Amino acid sequence: MEEQGKFDVAEFADELARAPQNREVGTAVRFENDHVRVWEIVLEPGERGPFHIHTQTYFWTVVDSGRGKQRFADGTFVVRDYQSGETKYLVHSPDDPMIHDLENVGSTTMRFITVELKR
Repeated sequence: MEEQGKFDVAEFADELARAPQNREVGTAVRFENDHVRVWEIVLEPGERGPFHIHTQTYFWTVVDSGRGKQRFADGTFVVRDYQSGETKYLVHSPDDPMIHDLENVGSTTMRFITVELKR
């Protein structure tokens, strides 16, 4: 079940202003070489990862399922359930970046692995 809506960007104005410099897309880097950077994202119920920017093509896989809310810089949000094993591939670049946050709005710990493909 997915829910979409709008939020007040003024509530996050300072964080959004810093987001273009925040390339911390996860809670910990688990591996990095010249080709990839592997992030782990772990969010406890009620915990939120701050707004950050994606400027590289990447994919993520859900390790531990949960319910998450993503807010985007344009003032929209999406709330959805993430299932273990679910994987998504996203193409971004410095010319086509994405800024968003991620909040655990469920009752279980959410965990993802995100792999950035370096250019």
